[in-house]
Amino acid sequence: MEAIKKKMQMLKLDKENAIDRAEQAESDKKAAEDKCKQLEDELLALQKKLKGTEDELDKYSEPCINVFPTHSVTGRPKDVKRLQCAIF
Repeated sequence: MEAIKKKMQMLKLDKENAIDRAEQAESDKKAAEDKCKQLEDELLALQKKLKGTEDELDKYSEPCINVFPTHSVTGRPKDVKRLQCAIF
């Protein structure tokens, strides 16, 4: 009878430990999901900022492309010295 009581106590303790681990895992999962959501929001904001920067680059690069003809093979400006003077 004593062995059965001990076994029951051990099983009860194992059950409580398993419940605690499950609750901790659920808490960790929620924290990870919140962090993931935060990072996704941050990524979206950075992508939006990148798009704006690329649009601005295109806006300011367009006049340079029209003014300075490029070499057909390299795609680099033919008159690099003149381009550098114009930029700086």
